[in-house]
Amino acid sequence: MAPTDETGQEAQQSSPSGTTPPTPPPVGGTAGPNNRMPRWLPRALVLALALVAVFQLGSWAFHQLTGLLINILIAFFLALAIEPAVSWMASRGMRRGLATFVVFIGVIVVSAGFVTLLGSILADQIIKMIEGFPAYLDSVINWINTHFKTDLKRVDIQEGVLRSDWLRNYVQNSATGVLDVSAQVIGGLFQLLTIALFSFYFAADGPRLRRTICSLLPPARQAEVLRAWEIAVNKTGGYIYSRGLMALISGAAHFVLLQALDVPYAPVLAVWVGLVSQFIPTIGTYLAGALPMLIAFTVNPWYALWVLIFVVIYQQFENYVLQPKLTARTVDIHPAVAFGSVIAGTALLGAVGALIAIPAIATLQAFLGAYVKRYDVTDDPRVHGHRRRGEGPGLVTRARQLWARRPERGRPEGGGSGKSPA
Repeated sequence: MAPTDETGQEAQQSSPSGTTPPTPPPVGGTAGPNNRMPRWLPRALVLALALVAVFQLGSWAFHQLTGLLINILIAFFLALAIEPAVSWMASRGMRRGLATFVVFIGVIVVSAGFVTLLGSILADQIIKMIEGFPAYLDSVINWINTHFKTDLKRVDIQEGVLRSDWLRNYVQNSATGVLDVSAQVIGGLFQLLTIALFSFYFAADGPRLRRTICSLLPPARQAEVLRAWEIAVNKTGGYIYSRGLMALISGAAHFVLLQALDVPYAPVLAVWVGLVSQFIPTIGTYLAGALPMLIAFTVNPWYALWVLIFVVIYQQFENYVLQPKLTARTVDIHPAVAFGSVIAGTALLGAVGALIAIPAIATLQAFLGAYVKRYDVTDDPRVHGHRRRGEGPGLVTRARQLWARRPERGRPEGGGSGKSPA
């Protein structure tokens, strides 16, 4: 008898072994419990986004505060430079804050007096140059007319210059740039005030700052921090001393030249050249030599050329002879390291990096030197770069040996007289 529909359906649903096969998932249905998203994945995504946001925020804040950080760095090294004077006054019974104030007032008074004196000299020389400019122009025109057979006149040149378009554009641009110059001057004054305030606090509260830093460290680390601080003070003071000594030598050399050329205000100009060329990096040399050349030009144009030649020659002597040796002695670093540190500092922080590169490298080198183990060098002639007398063959003997070892040309391979055997 044929099976019914129900028994046929049951036979189709049952497996040969009598068990029921698993029901296939519906097409387009939801994922099962084994296909769920891991619980840690959302937290990891949130954490990654948070880290990226923190990094971006920190990078933005660092770029915004770069100017302030550079000012603090300059103030710190300035405080290290005046630390010996402040400590000396404090050891004599003066309050540290008052000692710092006295040092700052002294520096400000000397700087202001020097700038005022130079400003008055420069203004006087500019007035003299303006008054004598027609005579200089007439002499130049006469020289041109004599040598080139021209017929130039000063009145025609003046009218042509006054009616030219470039003069009108220059006056307009200068008028519109007054606000920009004023803003830059105000920003520079604010930057100087910021550096001065931080320097005062670093110098006046130096012991308190050291105690605060040491309170966060174990005793062994405290000794290292205090030692590094002392090394930084000594190296920065040595660097300032070397710069002051080079300024004195430079000023004396330029004073002799200016006095020989009978240039007015020779002592003040010599002091200007010495200070500006040593304490203003990169462009200090050009600023220092420009003012003596300008004033020498008012006396005689050829004197300005002599001053230029002397400035260039002395600068080469200072860069390659005086500065490497003197800087290496005062801050105890190799001249090549000093030169490389200035280049690296300029690449990183510009003029500020060039100014503080040498004391920073000297401090780091002196501090790390205590952790580098050194051994006695063997007494080998190669260490000293020469052979001891009596050791090894002499020059003549070595020449004879090389001559005896040379391959003899022209002889047959078998030797003898070169005749073939019978």
